[in-house]
Amino acid sequence: MLLTITYEGEHTQDLGFLLHKNPDRAQQFALSYGKAYVFYPEVSDERTTAALLLDIDPIDLARGKLGGSEGGLFDYVNDRPYASTSFMSNAISRVFGTAMKGRCDKKQQLADTPLPLTATLTSLRTGDDKELAAQLFEPLGYTVKTETTLLDSRFPEWGESPYIDLTISGTVKLSELLNHLYVLIPVFDMQKHYYIAPDEIQKLLDHGGYMADAGEDEGSTQSKGWLASHPYKEKIARRYFKNKQSYARKAIDILMSELPEAQSEEDAGAAAEEAEAQEKRVPLNTQRMEAVRNAVLASGASSVIDLGCGECRLTSLLLSEPQIQRITACDVSVSVLEKAAKRLRLDDMNPFKRRKLTLMQASLTYRDKRFEGFDCACVIEVIEHIEPTRLPAFERILFAFAAPKTVILTTPNREYNENYTNMKRNGLRHDDHRFEWTREEFRTWAAHICEQFGYTCVCSGIGENDPAFGTPTQMGVFTRNG
Repeated sequence: MLLTITYEGEHTQDLGFLLHKNPDRAQQFALSYGKAYVFYPEVSDERTTAALLLDIDPIDLARGKLGGSEGGLFDYVNDRPYASTSFMSNAISRVFGTAMKGRCDKKQQLADTPLPLTATLTSLRTGDDKELAAQLFEPLGYTVKTETTLLDSRFPEWGESPYIDLTISGTVKLSELLNHLYVLIPVFDMQKHYYIAPDEIQKLLDHGGYMADAGEDEGSTQSKGWLASHPYKEKIARRYFKNKQSYARKAIDILMSELPEAQSEEDAGAAAEEAEAQEKRVPLNTQRMEAVRNAVLASGASSVIDLGCGECRLTSLLLSEPQIQRITACDVSVSVLEKAAKRLRLDDMNPFKRRKLTLMQASLTYRDKRFEGFDCACVIEVIEHIEPTRLPAFERILFAFAAPKTVILTTPNREYNENYTNMKRNGLRHDDHRFEWTREEFRTWAAHICEQFGYTCVCSGIGENDPAFGTPTQMGVFTRNG
């Protein structure tokens, strides 16, 4: 990951004072996710460039250290160590923190002065949103240039890369430029490398220049900062908090807070009721687990295998049910199973529950005798991760060889994706999804399973129902005939 900042004009070597980094020597900084280097590829009185280079170890990320996810082998081939993401924002804050605050004892007047600055960032992910860079930076007064390349010049039919190299130029204070970059880099990627806590809302507001106690004489736009006056502030907040939309709503409410005086008391009451309803909304994953648990219990099963168990959330629920006497949790990833064991506190588990439970590493696309002999098999948000060419093998392994009395399977409803803000058209919910079915496609597949393997199926939905697009999750409960 590379960021360069260029200052053109007179006495541009003063950029070193503003950044608090000496142009005469390269510097190295140890970060929890790798190393950062600051150096100056060009230095003169008329033009000086400072570079911030991040070197992140992709193996460390995939092994579950800071920034890693829990998805399995595909983590080794993702873009996290190479594309400009929240890692870069964090490095800007750590390495240029004093400059971000606009402090420079030796050149304070220069720090308070708008300067002709150019910043270049490599490999920002935009997906299909080609206008995103212009929407984010042009309202702030920057001239925006983007460069894209083909995914592979040998195969032009593959199309363009979803990444851009971004260059922004403008007359702006250095502190403002750094804060703009800090906030807006994660808006491109929509994925933070660290746990998002409620204090992240205040962090966004602080770097967005929001000042809650500013005096009225300063003017609402100035006192609320650059983010509150940005025409795309709602888009910024929703993408910044991609997986925490309740945080996005709170941030938007604060950024729009100059409007409440114009609201009627009735409108304010309605808004409060809506906010309360949003807070009480049960997360989709919780609804999904509850629905599957209820289906397992309704089937009368006493033994269950959780195929593709992940963090063992379903397994944890079923362990507490007296009806369930035996449960095996299976996943292809050993590291995921290790984390699941920690989450379940396996070493300190109640002995009665511990005797019920087996953790097992195995692949769902290869026959395994250990899959056999269970009353019920649960396959929760797993099938969409399987390559379509491997589905016939998965079907035989589950429905012909393992052949439990009941199979409970959930998968995303692709139609519902229309409700997700900023999701590209015909996109998938996760980078590792190989496909997502519409409701009709899921019912067609379920009918094929029933005809070929001797099951009957009841299809239903989980989550909030949209009149046009259905529910976000679809569930099939398959019962073996005879």
